Amino acid sequence: MKRKEFMLGAIAGLTFAAAATAGGVIDWPSAAAGPVAGVSGRLAPNAGGSGLAFAPPQGAPLSFADIFSQVAPAVVQIDVKTRVRQPSMIQVPGLPFAIPNPNGAEEGEEGAEGEGAVAMGAGSGFFIAANGFIVTNNHVVADATEITVKLADGRELEARLVGRDEATDLAVIKVDGSDFPFVNFEEAAQPRVGDWVIAVGNPFGLGGTATAGIVSAQGRGDVDASTPYTDYLQIDAAINRGNSGGPTFDIYGRVIGVNSAIYSPTGGSVGIGFAIPAAIAKPITDRLMRGEAIERGYLGVEIGNLAPYRESMGLPENTRGALINSVTPGGPADRGGLQAGDVVTAMNGEAVATSSELTRRVGRARAGDTLRLDILRDGRRQTVNVRSGTRPSETDLQAGRNGAEDLETPAPAQAGTAVAGINVAPLSAALRQRYEIPANVNGVVVTQAGRGATQGFQPGYVIFRAGTAPVTSIADLQAAVQAARAADRDSLFLMIWTPRGNVPFPLDLPKSE
Repeated sequence: MKRKEFMLGAIAGLTFAAAATAGGVIDWPSAAAGPVAGVSGRLAPNAGGSGLAFAPPQGAPLSFADIFSQVAPAVVQIDVKTRVRQPSMIQVPGLPFAIPNPNGAEEGEEGAEGEGAVAMGAGSGFFIAANGFIVTNNHVVADATEITVKLADGRELEARLVGRDEATDLAVIKVDGSDFPFVNFEEAAQPRVGDWVIAVGNPFGLGGTATAGIVSAQGRGDVDASTPYTDYLQIDAAINRGNSGGPTFDIYGRVIGVNSAIYSPTGGSVGIGFAIPAAIAKPITDRLMRGEAIERGYLGVEIGNLAPYRESMGLPENTRGALINSVTPGGPADRGGLQAGDVVTAMNGEAVATSSELTRRVGRARAGDTLRLDILRDGRRQTVNVRSGTRPSETDLQAGRNGAEDLETPAPAQAGTAVAGINVAPLSAALRQRYEIPANVNGVVVTQAGRGATQGFQPGYVIFRAGTAPVTSIADLQAAVQAARAADRDSLFLMIWTPRGNVPFPLDLPKSE
């Protein structure tokens, strides 16, 4: 996924085209060329009756020109400057060690004013009120030290950040003044798949650009893990770097979305773009314009969909829910008694079908609200009450997820006992120290991957759940394997601790040891 793209350099394509023309790569026809097929002089095409076959279908606009001329004055180009922090140490080729960087800040210190390189970025936005409020993407302005807005009439104005929401990738900035042309979000009329759309913005720094297409799909909720509260509109109107934050219009000039991301193997538009729907963007931007902070409920868990693991857990086919992969120590879920491996099937009496559904329902809660969660644990249904906290910023959450990424996998230890193609051993104090396993993690330790190496197991991983039951000994794991085989299942659900976090895993079961 190529997301949150914005212009950082010159437009090499245009330069190449100009050079190709000047250098004679393109051979233009001679000005002295004679008639073509016996025809000369000014041509006056007339489609006539035969041209009706290529006329636009009923309901299609003959042109988008009138719509563009009406809404384009509200669309702006946004240029930002960001400070790029210099590393404190640099590696010089030929030297076996790093040396201090004279322009870098010491570790743990903020760079002083004027230090570090300045990066330029560009995006798009649009006026949403006559008094200068502008909607754009959070990723366009999040780290900006200076924001400049260029209007459709060529004026350039300094802007300030009013508010932003990382979890929906929306932000509001403001310029001083009044009587600016503005457009409105359309919440009531929901676009359908196949409806016309027009994207207006600043691709590659080429402000005032319009592209057209249709709504290709709705409800794309898995576009970006950092925006879990957004079901995107998918559109095929071309979106490129610099279009981020610009509006998506319908054929009546109403804003139905905010362009935010593209899917592309090349970095350029391949006809798969994503826009934040107006129904999500309007209430968030309204609150940001009022100066309100966007707060959401928080459980303190990492979750995933149950569907990929349902069979290996031995659950009925119609079971739906969200699988708890890990619980944040000391967080609301931990205090309420949730555990890794629990399956949340309902919240406050309403069924939960997917992890996204649970995330959004929790997000609507207020800090201090009691959330009644129906769960499956050890094959039995239970109810757990959790008092909601306040969700940290996406930046803080991501920092917590990445905190252990630099840990190295230790070397293998003793052989252990072979179970389903993996060698495991009881979790002793020596193994806990050897593999740096936290005190709150219990189970059996993988000592050699064996045939499990092909499935990604490494020494030091800890298996702490198998099927729907906890694992505290090798006998527990062996019993779970035997039960799965007796039920004629080809795989067994495992919950595994790794240095980078808990991982749910369906283990393929060999026919024999």
